[in-house]
Amino acid sequence: MARSKKAPPEPPAIAPWMATFSDLMNLLLCFFVLLFSFSTIDAEIFEQISQSFKTTVSVLPGGASAIGEGTLLSNGVSNLEEFSNYFDVIGPSESEKEEIEIDDYETKLEDSKLEEAEKEAGEIEEELKESSIETGIEVNYTSQYVELVLNGSLLFNSGTASIKTDSKPLLNKIGDILWKYEDCVVEIIGHTDNVIPTKNSKYESNLQLSCERAISVAEYLNAEKGLSMSMMKTAGRGEYEPVASNDTSAGRAQNRRVEIKIHFDVE
Repeated sequence: MARSKKAPPEPPAIAPWMATFSDLMNLLLCFFVLLFSFSTIDAEIFEQISQSFKTTVSVLPGGASAIGEGTLLSNGVSNLEEFSNYFDVIGPSESEKEEIEIDDYETKLEDSKLEEAEKEAGEIEEELKESSIETGIEVNYTSQYVELVLNGSLLFNSGTASIKTDSKPLLNKIGDILWKYEDCVVEIIGHTDNVIPTKNSKYESNLQLSCERAISVAEYLNAEKGLSMSMMKTAGRGEYEPVASNDTSAGRAQNRRVEIKIHFDVE
């Protein structure tokens, strides 16, 4: 009679809680994988954060540093209080935004003033051309003023501050132009070359001569064209602001000049 074989022993039963725990872990893993698939990493911000930590707090490569009086981060301690006060990668602060807005406003204002000055300079040039007296007069402009530069030989004989008779029609026309700007400040500045006045000259220096020339122009415009002295101011710069070299006769001729500046931007 054959012996019956014994059935193999059944494996021990798994505790019910372990099956539940295993299912829970699988679900959590799937959940975080799904979240990661939806997320994006801004490489630029990550690089900024990385570089900031490298150079400021030294938490990446070697060395221990602190921010202010905070806890050292490179030792593995990360409980620095109010960390957001020290590190911000969100964007410019409110004060920085205000500075950017102010700079932008000032740039636009400067451009607007420059455009207006260019327009005024063009109108003055047209008036001079219509009068056929533009020769020897240069018109320049900035965002603050329009400038008429008159060659000194047009107005004065050498070493004198008396206005030449044949230059008076020129000054009369300039006076007519200046009447349009009676609410502005008109600055008249005399310049000379570096040639020392002769001993028989009534002027002891080029500075004195340049001042007298500026005053002569202002007084003529006041007496002949009725421009108020309160709207005009005068100055002399002698040889100290040359526009060309004083080593040549042509350069010295350029330096002998009178500048008439019409200031629009008056505080």
